Amino acid sequence: MYRGNAELLGLFSIDETAWGNVDAEAKEELEMAASEDSEEAIDHGILVANLGLRLSEELGFDNNFCSEIAKAGIVHDIGKLQISSLLYGRKEGVLRIEEIKYVRRHPTLGYNYLKEKNIGTEDFRNIILHHHENYDGSGYPDNIKGDLIPVGSRILRICDVYAALVSERPYRAAFDKNASMELMIDEVKNFDMNFFLAFMRIVHADGFKDIDDYIKRCNSKVHVKSKRKL
Repeated sequence: MYRGNAELLGLFSIDETAWGNVDAEAKEELEMAASEDSEEAIDHGILVANLGLRLSEELGFDNNFCSEIAKAGIVHDIGKLQISSLLYGRKEGVLRIEEIKYVRRHPTLGYNYLKEKNIGTEDFRNIILHHHENYDGSGYPDNIKGDLIPVGSRILRICDVYAALVSERPYRAAFDKNASMELMIDEVKNFDMNFFLAFMRIVHADGFKDIDDYIKRCNSKVHVKSKRKL
């Protein structure tokens, strides 16, 4: 499996300067939360990267393009780490609307962060910027649709949704493969249909077992963390 490289993984280092002046107890909590955020972002990024790589190969793209998709998969959510410090420590149910607004900024923040760090080409960064655009134009940040959405973004959109559905979350259990695909079919208007049909082929192929195993390992980490908090 593709697991990124030092340059990309180094982008997930913790930036304590975003926390401001906090006491020792709060700092310890922030460090723990930030560390877990980074670990989960890397795990999720690796999963999306490998799904994107398989899908790109299935669609017949050349090796250079497939490699770019894998790299984009690693860092597609890097913008979330720019806003996570704003959400640490909030009480349950508070700032729900504001949280949604913050989260919807993450593609733009990710694009800006990668540009600031001089990571990738403009085409590469645009893949990250538009990975939440929907094929019918209902996505964000720019509500573009159809073939106006970069090819790489259309690929990552499918892979990102699948990765989210099959992953354990603190607020819900993971969906199995079949249930995840059914949920995606219900929302197929969001996806490039040709790409989605290719994705369905790879998910049910014999060579998908290593990705299934990786998903299980990542989900087992969430169970361990949950038990630790009880």
